[in-house]
Amino acid sequence: MKLIDEDDKEISDINMTPFVDIILVVLIIFLATATFIVEGKIPLKLPKAETGESREIKQKKVVLSIKKDGSVYLNGKKISIKNLKERLKKLSKETVVVLRADKNVPFQKVVTVIDTCRSEGLEKYTIETSKIE
Repeated sequence: MKLIDEDDKEISDINMTPFVDIILVVLIIFLATATFIVEGKIPLKLPKAETGESREIKQKKVVLSIKKDGSVYLNGKKISIKNLKERLKKLSKETVVVLRADKNVPFQKVVTVIDTCRSEGLEKYTIETSKIE
């Protein structure tokens, strides 16, 4: 079967426009998901400990990260202390709090976050550190 244009001539080249459109859409989707994957982990310089142990938490857990500037993140999303309180109220009392604080965070900020958790009935904690090499 021949493809024919208006001048009754045979079309000899393939139209690449739809192919390029599809490739661009796939590229945009890839770039968008790649940035979300990178944003999931809060970059921190964790304090070092000689006696730390590595263990997996089997219970329900929430990860609270505190950056050097004092900003708090709940499971990778920035949150204020007021909103943190509201979110923690909804959690089971058996939930384990994994505390990740940058080694340069003022200790008062860590205490404030722990007090917020305790005021909402969360008493199980683990503090994440990095191993001394």
